[in-house]
Amino acid sequence: MTKLDIRTVDVTQYITPLREGGSLPAIVKADDDFLYVLKFRGAGQGKKALIAEFIGGELARAIGLKVPELVFMNLDDSFSKMEPDEEIQDLLKFSVGLNLGLHYLSGSITFDPLASVADAKTASKVVLLDSIISNIDRTSKNPNILNWNKELWVIDNGASFYFHHNWDTWKNHLIRTFPLIKDHVLLSRATDLENASKEIIKALDKTTIKNIINTIPEDWLINEGDSLTPSEIRDAYTDYLDAKLAMIDSLVKEAQDAR
Repeated sequence: MTKLDIRTVDVTQYITPLREGGSLPAIVKADDDFLYVLKFRGAGQGKKALIAEFIGGELARAIGLKVPELVFMNLDDSFSKMEPDEEIQDLLKFSVGLNLGLHYLSGSITFDPLASVADAKTASKVVLLDSIISNIDRTSKNPNILNWNKELWVIDNGASFYFHHNWDTWKNHLIRTFPLIKDHVLLSRATDLENASKEIIKALDKTTIKNIINTIPEDWLINEGDSLTPSEIRDAYTDYLDAKLAMIDSLVKEAQDAR
């Protein structure tokens, strides 16, 4: 089974929580001496949010968007024992094991819809990617895009693939478009959708998608109450992405009409 080359590091220091994030991510230091934003498996949407974050981030990277390096992060139980804040203590306790980290972009600022610059091709790629992965969380209120080194960086894809919260009905989503694209923060700047769609189709071939899905840690695919096996879940993500790419012309039209 071919996979992406994703590094695994150990958390060595919990530095500070990011309280603007609903799932209470944190800035941490790892044994490679770099800083990361750690997304916790014990947070609200659990491991499924990590899966969405990982797939969305690596798809974005594959189509040429800027994405912080993603790493798998081991968290041991010593951190919860040393944490005085009860809320954070519980989060750390329930997140022992493998989590997801994003390389911390020091000095980055949140994208400002009124002041930040976004070129048409980048905006179009982000809009179409979010249509493909059903990302409901890239709006003017919560852009989940950073400005860093005069470039746009895509982060926080954890609200994507919301079909995976109910595996009994996931196939119903295979034929649906994404009307919520009307609320996308970059929609008004996405004036190159047709060209962007061609680049996306070329970049996201079956091998690329398969390698990303194969890299999801097995442990993240095991959740109490899920009706599918880990192997079936991998196939479901693959089938979902194949279906969305097959209907990309409809997604382009939907976004154009929403503009």
